[in-house]
Amino acid sequence: MNYEGKKILIIGGTGTLGQYLTRFLLSQNPKVIRIMSRDEHKQFEMQQRFSEQKEKLRFLIGDVRDAQRLQRAMEDIDYVFHLAAMKHVPFCEYNPFEAVQTNIIGTQNMIQAAIQMGVKKVLFTSTDKAIAPTNTYGASKLMAERLISAAEYQKGPKQTTFASVRFGNVMGSRGSVIPLFCKQILERRMVTVTDLQMTRYMMTATQAMKLMLKANELSRGGEVFVLKMPTILLSDLVRVVIEEVQHKYQINDPVQVTEVGLRPGEKRYEELMTEEEKLIALELPEMFIIPSSFHEYPPLHLYPNARKMATQEVSSHNEQPIDAETLRQWILEEALI
Repeated sequence: MNYEGKKILIIGGTGTLGQYLTRFLLSQNPKVIRIMSRDEHKQFEMQQRFSEQKEKLRFLIGDVRDAQRLQRAMEDIDYVFHLAAMKHVPFCEYNPFEAVQTNIIGTQNMIQAAIQMGVKKVLFTSTDKAIAPTNTYGASKLMAERLISAAEYQKGPKQTTFASVRFGNVMGSRGSVIPLFCKQILERRMVTVTDLQMTRYMMTATQAMKLMLKANELSRGGEVFVLKMPTILLSDLVRVVIEEVQHKYQINDPVQVTEVGLRPGEKRYEELMTEEEKLIALELPEMFIIPSSFHEYPPLHLYPNARKMATQEVSSHNEQPIDAETLRQWILEEALI
């Protein structure tokens, strides 16, 4: 997809993934990128980080709960990337209606604004926690996914295309475990983990950003793109982070690892899709495509090189984790330590 000369809105654009996306899109010579978020300090920091290209960036303070503000932010916009969410599992558990207002009502506000302002394409970022959710965060993201898919049916004659992309943990993003582990090692010579046998789907921010853009290019309306992600074992991640922090900061002291048990609503493993979704899913080398249930046409004709889903294993519990050395290479390449 060519973003040259286009006007783009990134909602929640001050986060880790939003900044990777901004950096790539700036290289495509867009007319303008609007960054909307509710944290002025993060906007200030991002503004300084991108100071050399500030003429193409516009920073808007706003909240997805404010429908009128979203509508103003989308004036004359071509593409919207919706990254904003309450995403910390414990905070959503203890403040469930706040999660509903941001993740569900905020998504509906975004949909209405996009339709009304004639946006060309909207891509919503979801999570593997939306599958068989055991927590408020996952349940709210599942509902938001359904709103996005249903918007394709409800938009009437409007031409806006809506799609979702579903992926797991982004390595090094705000609130992820790697920065937390580093801080604990440096300050206390210890690491607290929930369960060392826990498995997670994880990818680097660079991988997530590239696959998001691929999904946006392929979207025809109402799909959920499920990015293929490697599985990691938490015990491998803990060991690699400890070794790399000790090496970088020349720490000779032993680091204690303490298991504290699962937090409220937390799973020991994650899934990428439901059994029902497997029956209709299509497969590409880098992702699965769950077609919209609101279309009657044969979806294979819309996605070049796609085929019926071949693999049936989409649970981090049963997939083979990547080896510790590959994990180490990713962490070093992304300069996460």
